[in-house]
Amino acid sequence: MLVAPSVLSADFGKLAGEVQAICDAGCDLVHVDVMDGHFVPNLTIGPVVVESIAKASTKPLDIHLMVQNNTFFVELFAPLKPAYISFHLEEEKHPHRLIQKIKSYGIKASVVLNPNTLPEEVEFLIEDLDMVLLMSVNPGFGGQSFIPSVLKKARRLKKMRDVLNPNCLIEVDGGVNEKNVLELKEAGVDVVVAGSYVFKHDSYKKAVDSLRV
Repeated sequence: MLVAPSVLSADFGKLAGEVQAICDAGCDLVHVDVMDGHFVPNLTIGPVVVESIAKASTKPLDIHLMVQNNTFFVELFAPLKPAYISFHLEEEKHPHRLIQKIKSYGIKASVVLNPNTLPEEVEFLIEDLDMVLLMSVNPGFGGQSFIPSVLKKARRLKKMRDVLNPNCLIEVDGGVNEKNVLELKEAGVDVVVAGSYVFKHDSYKKAVDSLRV
């Protein structure tokens, strides 16, 4: 299991140190939630702060856009060269075009599905995707409880992925901890995003290690 701590739950008063700490703890990706206050009722960070995160990080960035006007934000963050940029399918009228745009920057493309969005919605996109991110909470705020139905959703997505694009990763974000990570692994999940669980733990390394099933 790959582990991507979400800096949304970090102490922003010492953000560079927090990013360095999770990298030292052995995470695989640094997950960055970008919210615009329109697609979700929360406002987080822009490119200036994400640039500082990139400078502090020794691990690749995994940028999750929770925004309207995805193309604008892709163009805004692409110069930072994250490993992944994820956008919500619910907010994009031309997802295939945007996937190709992300890839044109040499960045891996990922689509996000809200808890109530069917996995079959990506059937005709998945061959072009590097990752599909399943939300296991409603997007917008950290610290929410895990929605168990994402396990069934992950299993359905895995069957589709294994046939159409075995190289496409499945990522889950929201309420992930040491109690549900094994079930996620068994459902076919490759990457877990964990915010509160990691940053509220006494030891970031122990938290990361406990998710590596």
